[in-house]
Amino acid sequence: MTEQAATAIRALTHQPDSPPGAGLRIASDENHLDQLSLNIEPAPVDGDAIVESSGALLFLDENAAAALNDKALDARADDSGNIQFTVHETDH
Repeated sequence: MTEQAATAIRALTHQPDSPPGAGLRIASDENHLDQLSLNIEPAPVDGDAIVESSGALLFLDENAAAALNDKALDARADDSGNIQFTVHETDH
């Protein structure tokens, strides 16, 4: 994940009502297995891959981990302040 993504995830998960260890979970959408959903979760689900960067936690289910292998998660805020996550190919 990029530093921008780590900053965005920390901002989302370090809220007063968020438990310690909360993270952004990326998982297969139950209705559309070829799509991924993003949710703030208090902890990973059994079998999730856990990625930590600069204090940000990212939880990936098996399908998301396979789909995002060799890719980088990035984030930007739009003009309204809403966070938009994007995935980019990594350079080797």
